[in-house]
Amino acid sequence: MKYKWTLIGFLLGLFTRRPQLVLLGMVIGFAMDAGWLRAIFKSGDAASPPPDKVVKDPYQVLEVDSQASDEEIESAYRRQIAQYHPDKVAGAAKEIRELADKRASEINAAYDQIQKIRGKK
Repeated sequence: MKYKWTLIGFLLGLFTRRPQLVLLGMVIGFAMDAGWLRAIFKSGDAASPPPDKVVKDPYQVLEVDSQASDEEIESAYRRQIAQYHPDKVAGAAKEIRELADKRASEINAAYDQIQKIRGKK
């Protein structure tokens, strides 16, 4: 069911009999359906492998098409690493720093893998 969480949010909001909460429930439900809150509310899906066992496509990590030019890949790499660099969250909580380290290493590994595929390294 494509809009399961939107429907649940609508029904929960309707249960409160307040229009603002109906709208809020629908917005939160839509965010759940769209996957925007997936990291916060993980469902225990037994069919999906553990995150560390998932092999990611390097192009997906950098959010580019496999047919992208070298300049586009370089630009995407720089944009991603600037956004997730661990130094940007040096004063944040330990968990956030660990997530930034993990994401930065994924970005670096993806970029290195693309460079190897294309014969640049």
